[in-house]
Amino acid sequence: MAKKALGARDVIETLRGTLDPEVGINIVDMGLIYGISINPKNNNIELRLTMTSPMCPVINIMLADVQMRLESLPDVGKVDVKLVWDPPWTPDMMSEEHRLAMGVI
Repeated sequence: MAKKALGARDVIETLRGTLDPEVGINIVDMGLIYGISINPKNNNIELRLTMTSPMCPVINIMLADVQMRLESLPDVGKVDVKLVWDPPWTPDMMSEEHRLAMGVI
């Protein structure tokens, strides 16, 4: 049986379940996802993401959750999660809805 091709939307919807525990907002709406690459031949995923601060006390927990969620996608190949710090995260990267709710705008 052929594998279903994965798309960026599949990854994004899956990652909406990973919350930044300090603010209770998912990492997609926080603007922590910097890039998604999916190889259409084997559904290998490379994800680039950041954290709100290099001093974030839950980095390892959040990275493990992201890895687990992506590996649970049907027909997924290899998952490579890369933590990056450039560009540094700012509240401007959050969704407008959440910036408004937090009074950041």
